[in-house]
Amino acid sequence: MVRIVSLLPSATEMLFALGAGADVVGVTFECDTPAEARERTIVSTSALPEGLAPAEIDAAVTARLAAGEDLYHLDAGALADLDADLVVTQDLCAVCAVDVSVVDDALAYLGCRADVLTLDPQDLAEVLASVATLGGACGRAAEAADLTAGLRERLDVVRRSVAGRAPVPVMVLEWTDPPFTPGHWVPDMVAAAGGRSVLGSPGARSERTTWEAVAAAAPEVVVAAPCGFGLDDAARLAGEACVAGALPGVPLWAVDANASFARPGPRLVDGVEAMAAILHPEAGADLDPRMVRRIR
Repeated sequence: MVRIVSLLPSATEMLFALGAGADVVGVTFECDTPAEARERTIVSTSALPEGLAPAEIDAAVTARLAAGEDLYHLDAGALADLDADLVVTQDLCAVCAVDVSVVDDALAYLGCRADVLTLDPQDLAEVLASVATLGGACGRAAEAADLTAGLRERLDVVRRSVAGRAPVPVMVLEWTDPPFTPGHWVPDMVAAAGGRSVLGSPGARSERTTWEAVAAAAPEVVVAAPCGFGLDDAARLAGEACVAGALPGVPLWAVDANASFARPGPRLVDGVEAMAAILHPEAGADLDPRMVRRIR
């Protein structure tokens, strides 16, 4: 048995999907899929207070990063007690999860010899490749190959269903107050679903923008996918943006960002399927009310 600590919700999902759930001994407070992951020891928590509005979260994150402060607390004692063989972390975004430098420092302090696997997918292709990387690290290479093949086939089905249709200009909001452009794998998801991301580039970071810039980009559809939020909260935040008068007359949708947009794991393919159903309903895909909601 390889004792694994996962400091990424997406990695936790992948490990369970690969059949390595029994090997996972530690997770973060955000690792909620599958439900069984909540039974593992939690080794990291948020440094931000609860109950903040989006603008307050943005201000708090900006202030802590400017001061060189961490956004997550890593419980070194819990990590030591777990006697991990493998720790999975990231070096992609300080806002998203515990940074690899924090993990390295903690392991060095504890004298722990666990291997550290850093997953940093920048686009959709790299997300799929990370499944194989993780599978190899935990002894599940064959399972990873099967999982990846299935995900690629589903993406191909979507691409075939929207082939020949005019790409729909779409703005995916990775945050609503202030608005943020889509980054990393999200523009790839839009393209695979038969859309054209009016702001944001594949592999690039999400960036702060303005409602004026979003309006000038002339999206025909706006999709609210605020990082860290499920469907109900995304719908609420999208509604607040709508009430504020942003982009009147443009169809506005909310999606479950946590499930299928923000976390670079297998469920991104669910997000592509949902996006295709929003952008090209004439292609025949059914909208899943558990994943998407029309705001206006």
